[in-house]
Amino acid sequence: MPWVNNPMTANLADQVNSTCIEIFNRTGVLIQEVELDQPCLRCFNACPGYQPHSWRKICRTCKCPREAHNLSHQDYVDVRNRIGLKKGTLFDTKEITLRSGYSWVPPGLTSDQIEEYFSTIPIEKIPRLGAPGEKYRDHQLIKQLPAYDLALAYSKFVETENRPKFHEFVEKRNIFNLDIGYVRPANENNKVCKNCGKDIRSREIIVIAPKLGEDNCWHPPCFVCTVCKELLVDLAYCVKNGCLYCERHFADTVRPRCSGCDELIFSGEYTKAMNKDWHSSHFCCWQCDESLTGQRYVLRDDHPYCVKCYESVFANTCEECNKIIGIDSKDLSYKDKHWHEACFLCNKCRVSLVDKPFGSKAERVYCGDCYDEAFASRCDGCNQPFKAGMKKMEYKGHQWHENCFVCVVCANPIGTRSFIPKDNEIYCTGCYEDKYATRCIKCSQIITSGGVTYRNAPWHRECFTCTECNNCLAGQRFTSRDDKPYCAECFGELFAKRCTSCERPITGIGGTRFICFEDRNWHNDCFNCAECKISLVGKGFITDGPSILCPECAKQKLL
Repeated sequence: MPWVNNPMTANLADQVNSTCIEIFNRTGVLIQEVELDQPCLRCFNACPGYQPHSWRKICRTCKCPREAHNLSHQDYVDVRNRIGLKKGTLFDTKEITLRSGYSWVPPGLTSDQIEEYFSTIPIEKIPRLGAPGEKYRDHQLIKQLPAYDLALAYSKFVETENRPKFHEFVEKRNIFNLDIGYVRPANENNKVCKNCGKDIRSREIIVIAPKLGEDNCWHPPCFVCTVCKELLVDLAYCVKNGCLYCERHFADTVRPRCSGCDELIFSGEYTKAMNKDWHSSHFCCWQCDESLTGQRYVLRDDHPYCVKCYESVFANTCEECNKIIGIDSKDLSYKDKHWHEACFLCNKCRVSLVDKPFGSKAERVYCGDCYDEAFASRCDGCNQPFKAGMKKMEYKGHQWHENCFVCVVCANPIGTRSFIPKDNEIYCTGCYEDKYATRCIKCSQIITSGGVTYRNAPWHRECFTCTECNNCLAGQRFTSRDDKPYCAECFGELFAKRCTSCERPITGIGGTRFICFEDRNWHNDCFNCAECKISLVGKGFITDGPSILCPECAKQKLL
């Protein structure tokens, strides 16, 4: 039967608050967490297994947090048992979870509603048996509901005189703040999710926090701690100022928590250091556990170390004297090597290199002068070395000082401008063009593209024109006379023989054939009988003054 129809619902909050302290004290037992020898999920094979520190909540071997290991529980875990609440018919979900294949399910739901609830949860957080979500739940139980916050029996560092404060804290928390939410379908009063502010559909599965009233509701993935933003494990929550907290982060708003042992501090005297709170006896070196109260310490990776441990674990060894570089000495480093300030010297002349340019060779350091003298490459122009900080101009295996990289003609530095190499010499573009560029035979200007060659001489296309009419000849038919180019028309007009018949020039361009007789010339097509117009090419003919006649027409004319 769904939770919403259960007659016990209305009195749930009263039942929880009135019985949690009494029942917890009567049961006196929390589910035991299996932790010894469990592998570390951060270090993997580097950690042989969890070995508890004597008082820190870390592994003695790898120093990773306790919850970073593959912790689990010996048996079925009900969060109500963990925080000391009585389990009645309404709360007993063990049979349902085992049958449904989950390590936990929200109580009071049908099988279909359970599946609908989990369909809204990120898949890696669904507590399905044998899946990553089962481990996620185990770790959140340990993280959000630390045993030493719930029962004095698990708290090792509450002094006898402060135990009443612990009991007072637990009593007030359990009565006024701690509770367990429940899940049911939404009704007409549930309109907006209190976390994301989005609308809630009718009959959509929602979460109710009884201490904040039935009208306040959350989407299942929105029912999270205000601080850590993680899902509130098994719907266990604390409320303060209208906000939801997991028990851990709620407790942190009430009491300081020791950064060493992770337990709440009930003593009036404790240590504040590194923006954290500590039991006075727990502000210790992370390595040797010696007290740092009133002692010098060094912060490394967010952990404090005494001077001795820091120097033995982290301090570097000087390359020069092979002694430890302590915290009171400057540590000068270069390429994973370290020196005392007084030991950072030139390997040759022994001058100090502090705040001076230096170079390295074969894992040794040298002052600028010694390095240049022994190892620096030299300019191909002046043969002087390249000193530290100098610009170097390189081209095809050669190198120059910036002021030595000059044009061989004008001697001006080329810098980053364009240049042209020729015969192992460098020219600026201007000097190269003056000396080697192709120039037009007509205008004497440089031909950059699209030139024409005529009689082995270069021309601009626009300069290669007819000697007579100046029309461009590039790509056109032309001929020459006295080494001068002419277009076909101008050449014909100026120099060609003329046809006796049509008086047009006989140019011969394109293979035109013509007839020559005595001092007269004809186009082949014009060499016709003056009377009958028959072609006389290849035939006999008779001249009649300026005209020519075929034999027949000549005979007729004589008759």
